[in-house]
Amino acid sequence: MGHAVDVIAIVGTLFGVATSLGFGITQIASGLEYLGWIRVDNWWMVGMIAAITATATASVVSGVSKGLKWLSNINMALAAALALFVLLLGPTLFLLQSWVQNLGGYVQSLPQFMLRTAPFSHDGWLGDWTIFYWGWWISWAPFVGMFIARISRGRTIREFIGAVLLVPTVIASLWFTIFGDSALLRQRNNGDMLVNGAVDTNTSLFRLLDGLPIGAITSVLAVLVIVFFFVTSSDSGSLVIDILSAGGELDPPKLTRVYWAVLEGVAAAVLLLIGGAGSLTALRTAAIATALPFSIVMVVACYAMTKAFHFDLAATPRLLHVTVPDVVAAGNRRRHDISATLSGLIAVRDVDSGTYIVHPDTGALTVTAPPDPLDDHVFESDRHVTRRNTTSSR
Repeated sequence: MGHAVDVIAIVGTLFGVATSLGFGITQIASGLEYLGWIRVDNWWMVGMIAAITATATASVVSGVSKGLKWLSNINMALAAALALFVLLLGPTLFLLQSWVQNLGGYVQSLPQFMLRTAPFSHDGWLGDWTIFYWGWWISWAPFVGMFIARISRGRTIREFIGAVLLVPTVIASLWFTIFGDSALLRQRNNGDMLVNGAVDTNTSLFRLLDGLPIGAITSVLAVLVIVFFFVTSSDSGSLVIDILSAGGELDPPKLTRVYWAVLEGVAAAVLLLIGGAGSLTALRTAAIATALPFSIVMVVACYAMTKAFHFDLAATPRLLHVTVPDVVAAGNRRRHDISATLSGLIAVRDVDSGTYIVHPDTGALTVTAPPDPLDDHVFESDRHVTRRNTTSSR
């Protein structure tokens, strides 16, 4: 089952990132066409996918501390600048009031939408929104979880939850308020945010920026933000897929990183081109289909995580030995059927008082290797039984 879990995680991550890349390319192309800079066709779409894939490949090859870190910091700076621009030059007081109200509405409606099944409704809202986005997010879960775990080593669980759940929720609510409520107010006052009576998600952002000062410059900034968002998603996804396919190796070969980054771009291009006019439907279907099997794995992982939380260091102080997990240290030929997805990035075991030595001068601890409880046993694999060796049996 271990390898099956890894395969599901790899496929889910691959198509989850490809889905995001496909949506991003569609929005970038539509925005550039709205600004009158290009006329979108298949060649433009493939060219933009190739450019983003090449940038992501160069980033993932450089490693986490270089390309990934630099692009992420640049991306966050550009996104913050764009949001502050709309907030300060738009209806500032209205947006701040809306943010407080939106937070309350989010908390109030969260239980309702979590349990909504819409048995009397046939408008497709549940499938197009709740089911699709849940599937899309689940397909991102394997690589996002492992990537955040890798860059969060040394943090406490409290710090981890705050940085991963609470802070992003607050920032996301502010982001949606700034752009969403600005567009709603613009539509209410001017009525120019709709296309043929409906919202065009690919051009709405550029329509909003076009009504603010220096609209052309901010539209270019918006394109860069979208590009960097998907570049950082692609390179981090490629890195985690490479770790999973290498059986948990934290520093896999760079050639395989390139392979997975290119494969993500190819998958996005194929889904967009073959899907034609229904390419968005193809992207949605791919995200949901790949997320369904991993949702079962997530339920099991949540149960295991709940049990692991009982291992509370503050309540039960003791010496621990943190090492590289066996799945990594064993090597490719000895991993057998162990899942790299669920194995974790570190291994922790208790240290008994008789297994460590305290250096008298420095106070450093030296941990001796634990005894092998099966050292005196011989295994007969053809009979699947264990017996003591000849000396012990006598």
